[in-house]
Amino acid sequence: MPAYADMTTEELAAKRDELMREYEAIKAKGLALNMARGKPSSAQLDLSMPMLASVTTYEDCLAEDGTDCRNYGVLDGIPEAKRLMASMLDDDADHVIVFGSSSLNIMYDTMARCWSFGTLGHTPWSKLDEVKWLCPCPGYDRHFGVTEAFGFTMIPVTMTPDGPDMDEVERLVANDASVKGIWCVPKYSNPGGVTYSDEVVRRLAAMPCAAEDFRIFWDNAYGIHHLYDAPEQQDQLLDIRAACDEAGNPDRCFKFASTSKVTFPGAGISAMAASAANIADVKARMNPQVIGHDKLNQLRHVRFLRDAKGLAAHMSKHAAILRPKFELVDAKLTEALTEVGGCSWSKPRGGYFVSFDAPAGCAKRIVALAKDAGVTMTGAGATWPYKNDPADSNIRIAPSLPPVEELEATLDVFTCCVKLAYIEKLLRE
Repeated sequence: MPAYADMTTEELAAKRDELMREYEAIKAKGLALNMARGKPSSAQLDLSMPMLASVTTYEDCLAEDGTDCRNYGVLDGIPEAKRLMASMLDDDADHVIVFGSSSLNIMYDTMARCWSFGTLGHTPWSKLDEVKWLCPCPGYDRHFGVTEAFGFTMIPVTMTPDGPDMDEVERLVANDASVKGIWCVPKYSNPGGVTYSDEVVRRLAAMPCAAEDFRIFWDNAYGIHHLYDAPEQQDQLLDIRAACDEAGNPDRCFKFASTSKVTFPGAGISAMAASAANIADVKARMNPQVIGHDKLNQLRHVRFLRDAKGLAAHMSKHAAILRPKFELVDAKLTEALTEVGGCSWSKPRGGYFVSFDAPAGCAKRIVALAKDAGVTMTGAGATWPYKNDPADSNIRIAPSLPPVEELEATLDVFTCCVKLAYIEKLLRE
């Protein structure tokens, strides 16, 4: 079959009518499928059920230093939980604070501290005329929601296969002191699956910034979420804090991670790693806010996951569930969209998403068609600040939640919608 762009108007109209019949048949099925967010599937959640029985007696409730974890106290986390989260953060336990269940909550609170109190003696951002923030795109909608909530001016930065376009980043930060930070999902990024190159990490750490309090919010949410077990099939990431130390900018980064997609979203543990000065500053600001987070949950996670080796073994079980889904996405898109020009998609080796670029001007129409056919997807534009994708092209595909058979049906709906939206575009031109 010729590519749609090579068809005559009559041929396109006939193909559109054929696709509309297919689409109406799909709608008649009354589907209710969801590919909107990167939620773990029930099979993945089942992997962590034994954790819930790991703390049941008084002796189980004692941390290694004798702390009774049923009671108040321990602001920054029990020692064994700090070591566990340090292995996720690629850092030292002395530079780690363990929080509650959500790394997004830590990022919001960290932003709020910079906003209300400043950081390490610098002027609080709330007292400035304008705060600007760099947002690699396509990127994570929840991040953009945080900076939008604080009224920051968000500046899109182009993502490349190696990370954010560093020529662009360096130009923006060099002479404008109102540019205070950058969002980074540095490994298996959301949504593109990009892992930052060593050069990008080093340039972020070393670049001259007009703002002395410029901060990198380093959300390594997917750092251990490999799809393949062989080391040569796994991406490697240079440690940003070590790079900042080496560059003479030790206080530039905050690193974040959680077990939300390792154990239970909403019932995991999260942590931050940063320089000694930043950690001391954060702990001082936390004192009026909280006496201590859920230490029983910290104990449960340590007893269940143990250490870096235990984490890797557990994540291998996740990979076995996720890998066929990601491979199915690539196979179905490849099979169904050969005639559609201007389509491309990522083929990540880890993480939770596939970034799909539709022909320009088609993303909103595709998502709307899919919704009417019973498939919920992340809103078109969500991967850009203010939900404004200038090309109306990017769509985030989240294949983790549905069982494989449901995912296959979902992808059939999606590819039908892509083809239909593209033909409609060609007929308008």
